[in-house]
Amino acid sequence: MKTILRWAAPAFLAASCALPAAAALPIQKWQQASGAQVYLIESPSLPIVDVQVDVDAGERRDPADKAGLHSVTASMTSKGISARDGQPALDENQLAEAWADLGAGFGGSASADRMSFTLRSLTYPDLLAKAVALGARQLGEPSFPDNVWQRDRQRMAAAIREADTRPGTVAGKAFQKAVYGSHPYGYDTTEESLGRITTQDMREVYKLVQPCRAKVSIVGAVNRAQADQIVTTLLSRLPAGTCAPLPPVPEVPALTAAAERAIPFAAAQAQVLIGQPGYKRSDPDYFPLTVGNYTLGGGGFVSRLTTEVREKRGLSYSVYSYFNPGMHAGAFTLGLQTRPDQAAQAVEVSRDVLKRFVAEGPTEAELKAAKDFMIGGFALRIDSNSKLLDNLANIAWNDLPLDYLDTWTRQVEKVTAADIRAAFARKLQPDRMVTVVVGAPVAPARQ
Repeated sequence: MKTILRWAAPAFLAASCALPAAAALPIQKWQQASGAQVYLIESPSLPIVDVQVDVDAGERRDPADKAGLHSVTASMTSKGISARDGQPALDENQLAEAWADLGAGFGGSASADRMSFTLRSLTYPDLLAKAVALGARQLGEPSFPDNVWQRDRQRMAAAIREADTRPGTVAGKAFQKAVYGSHPYGYDTTEESLGRITTQDMREVYKLVQPCRAKVSIVGAVNRAQADQIVTTLLSRLPAGTCAPLPPVPEVPALTAAAERAIPFAAAQAQVLIGQPGYKRSDPDYFPLTVGNYTLGGGGFVSRLTTEVREKRGLSYSVYSYFNPGMHAGAFTLGLQTRPDQAAQAVEVSRDVLKRFVAEGPTEAELKAAKDFMIGGFALRIDSNSKLLDNLANIAWNDLPLDYLDTWTRQVEKVTAADIRAAFARKLQPDRMVTVVVGAPVAPARQ
């Protein structure tokens, strides 16, 4: 499923847990005997700890005929836990009540690349020990009740049917298929694929969740010894052992020619998406592409696309572009909404802006504005426990340097206009992009 399912924390824990917006905090890293890799940022300002466990069990490993399998498997871990070692089974209601009694939360989700489990708890010793113990049971002993899956599958199918009545959903699915082709990044969770998924499939998939595959990120009011014990306990009910290498997932194939798809749809606004496979997160062009895209279409009302499409011609209220790098080449996407009778012009203008930017890059003034905004806003990226956890998990998952947060602003500052031109020329081919328009005819790409 492309929708990420999150647990709902109690109100007092869901608040932002603000941290001082100072320099990045030091990151500690170690590996346990089980093979689990642990990353820790000590943040003692509030008596709260956030934990994220990531494993290579994301949607990129879904079978082609069972799209959504890893996502629903992760979400079903909150639907009950099995009896073990003298402890009783808990159904979904009892499990939810147990978490509410602790004032804590735990839940699972799956993205394109990974399956993730998150724990949040107060760090008072009696509460934390109970929360970690309950989290260990939910992580290690999900019951995957078939009756609950039959119920939830019907709900998901109804949600898919409803979403498919919206032009934005139709455009997104068509774009995803056109960009990714047969790669798992392009799989679409449907009523039919959900109908093929069984709870036995979930149990088989869940065998991937092992300590030796885990990368565990921790932010909060705990020291290294406490963090190590949290991880040990949290993973203690998972099957131990050596992890065999997983089958490789193929790379996203490059597009060989431009493609246009016009999808009729009765709507007041036409949905336009233009793009292609972009780049992997490990690519050394990450910073030039990130800084450059701010000028192209990531900077809101100060971007080139906004200036040309919205301000000068009034073709759209909002127009944007972004890269979505992952373990494989995630899509570059340029998107907008416009009146159906203006769609062809909006597409033409957007393509021209993109083509010029790839050829010329930003001006020095645009580059300075992008750097000033990104560096000036860096403190907002790390001003809460949850944001720090997201950053730490990103570092852990992508094997980034431990000083990544400390050097982030320097990496942005050293990007030059020539770096951006070269990076965009390497990654984007404006003459070989997909164009999807829902609700209006599509203009053919100009060669």
